[in-house]
Amino acid sequence: MWRGLVTAALLCGIGLLPWLSRTDPALTVLKARSAEGEPTPEALRDIREQLHLDDGPVALLGRWVSGLLHGDAGRSWVSGGEVLPSVAQALGASLLLMAGALAVAAVTAGAVCARTLWLGSRRRLGERKPGGTGSAVLAALPEFLLASVLVSVVGVQLGWLPALGWYGPQWMVLPSLALGLPAGALLGRMLDDLLPGAFAEPWTLAAAARGIPPRPVARQAVRRSLPGVLPNLGLFIVGLNGGAVAVEQIYDIPGLGRLTLGAALAQDLPVLQTGALALVLLAAIATTLTRLAARALIGPALRDGALHSLHRHAPPGPRILPLLYGAVLAAVIGLGLPRDPLALETGARLQAPSPTHPFGTDALGRDILARIAHGAVSTLGVAVAVSTAALVIGVLLGLLPRLSEPLADTVNAVPPVLLALLLTGTAGSGPWTPALAVAAVAWSPLAAHTSALLRQERAATHVNATRALGAGAWYLLIRRLVPAVLPPVTRHALLRLPGIALALAALGFLGLGSQPPSPEWGLLIAENQPYAERAPWAVLAPAAVLALLGALAVTTADGVRLPRFRRSSGKHPAVPPARPADTAQPVPEPARTPVLTHPTD
Repeated sequence: MWRGLVTAALLCGIGLLPWLSRTDPALTVLKARSAEGEPTPEALRDIREQLHLDDGPVALLGRWVSGLLHGDAGRSWVSGGEVLPSVAQALGASLLLMAGALAVAAVTAGAVCARTLWLGSRRRLGERKPGGTGSAVLAALPEFLLASVLVSVVGVQLGWLPALGWYGPQWMVLPSLALGLPAGALLGRMLDDLLPGAFAEPWTLAAAARGIPPRPVARQAVRRSLPGVLPNLGLFIVGLNGGAVAVEQIYDIPGLGRLTLGAALAQDLPVLQTGALALVLLAAIATTLTRLAARALIGPALRDGALHSLHRHAPPGPRILPLLYGAVLAAVIGLGLPRDPLALETGARLQAPSPTHPFGTDALGRDILARIAHGAVSTLGVAVAVSTAALVIGVLLGLLPRLSEPLADTVNAVPPVLLALLLTGTAGSGPWTPALAVAAVAWSPLAAHTSALLRQERAATHVNATRALGAGAWYLLIRRLVPAVLPPVTRHALLRLPGIALALAALGFLGLGSQPPSPEWGLLIAENQPYAERAPWAVLAPAAVLALLGALAVTTADGVRLPRFRRSSGKHPAVPPARPADTAQPVPEPARTPVLTHPTD
C-alpha cells in the first residue's frame, strides 16, 4: 500500500509538470513541433482544443489512467505517434545496455575482490591491506565523466570502437564500460568490505580443519556477503535505465531515460507519464527480485537469529595516502586562486599546458587552472553538504526499512534531472535547485545499504543473546546495531561524493541551477567536451582533479571506524541483568551476572 501511494504521488506530480512549470503547455508543444511556428492566439487555441488542455490536469490524468486500463497510453503531443510502441522500443534499448553493463560490473567487482578472496580462503587476511587506489578512483568516477573520456580517447583519437550510435554489438562496448566500470568498482568495494567478516566466522575454521580446498571456501564467503550488497545491486539496475541519461545522451542511445527527459523538456505529457511508469514498475520488479534472492541466500538464518556479525573492528587504513592526496588537491586550488577565472585571451584559445597556463586554456582563452580552483569552493562545499544530508537521511530511514524501502525504490527510478524539473516548476530555478534534486535521490542507496546490514545484524547471535539478558531496544540500537552499520555506510557515502559533485554541476549546465560562466567542475567538462579531440587537456584536467577528489574520499573512507565500547565494571554491567522467570527464585547479584558482549570486545 505504501509503495502504491508513493507511485501515485509521483505520477500525479509528473502529470502536473506542465502546469507547475508556470508556462503554457500549448506554447511549449507548439515550439517542440515547429521551432519556427508563430505562437498566435489561434494556433495556441487549436492546440488546446486538440489536446484537451482546457479540461485541466485532473481530467487529463483520469483519461490517461483509463486508457492504460484498456492498453492505450495515448498519443504523443509532439509527434502524434502512439506512446506505447516508442516506450517499448526505448525500454528494449535500455535493457540491452543494462545487460552489457551488468556483465562489465560483475567482472569488475570480481577483480576488486580477488585479492581478499585469495588471502581469506588461505587464512592469510592478516596480510590484507585496504582496497587499492585504482579501484577507489574508478568507483568514485561518475558515468558521465568516464563516458566522455572513453569517447575522446578510445572512440575518437584511437578509433578502436564506434563512439556514437546504436546499430549493433560493437556500439554497446563503450557505453557498457562507462556504466559498468564505476558500478562494478563500487559494488566490489562494498563486497570487499564485508568479506573479512565472513572469513572470520567459525565455519571457515571448520572448513580449514577438514581440508576443504580454498575455492569452495571463497565461494561460500561470497554467498555469505552478497545479501548485504544485493539491495544496492537492485538500485543499480534501476539506475541504469532511468539514471543513465547522460551516457545515453553522449553516445546517442535511444534509451528510456533519454526519452523520458526529452518528453519532460518538451512537456509531452503522455510520453512522460508512460516512461516514468515504466521506470517505476521496473524498479519494483528489480528490487523485489534482489530482495527475494537475498532472503533465499540467508533466509533461515534470518528467521532463526543464527547469523554471526560481519562487523569487525579492523585497524584503520594507511593515513599517508589521504594526506598526500589532500596536499595535492590543496596545492592545485592554492595555485589557481590568485588567477582570474573569467579573464579572456582571444589569442590563447585552446592553448596546450605551458608555464603560463599549467593546465592549458579553454575555447575562450580562459585559464583552466584558475577555473578549477575557483570552482572548487562552490563545487566541494555543496557536494559535502549534500553528501552529509544524504548520509543522515539514508541512515535514519534505513533504520525503518518498511518505510524506506518502497520509497527508495520509487525515488531511485526517477532520473535526477526529472526531479530537478519538478523542483524547478514548484520552487523556481536557483543555485540550490540541483542540490535539492540530487539530495532527493542520493539517500536511497545509503538507506538500502543500511537496511540490508541492519537486517543481518539484528539476526546475529550476540544481539539475540544480549536481548535475552535484558537489554532494551535503545541499548541494542545505540551500542550494537548502529556501531555495526554506520562505518560501512559512511564509507559508502564517501565513495559517492565525487559523483554528487559532478551531478550538481551537470544539472546546473542544463539550466536548472548555476549558469555559465560559473567555473563549476561539471560545467568545465561539459563546455570543453566538443573540443576534446583538438584539446584533450581541457577535459582531462578537470577529470583528473575529480579523480583526485575520488581518491581522497575513498582513502579517507578506509580509515572510517567507530571506537569500541569498553566493558563496564563495578555496579554497572555492560548488559542489564536478566530478569528471573519466577519471582520466587532469588535474583542473582549484579556482580555475578554473566555478561555477554560483542565478540570483538
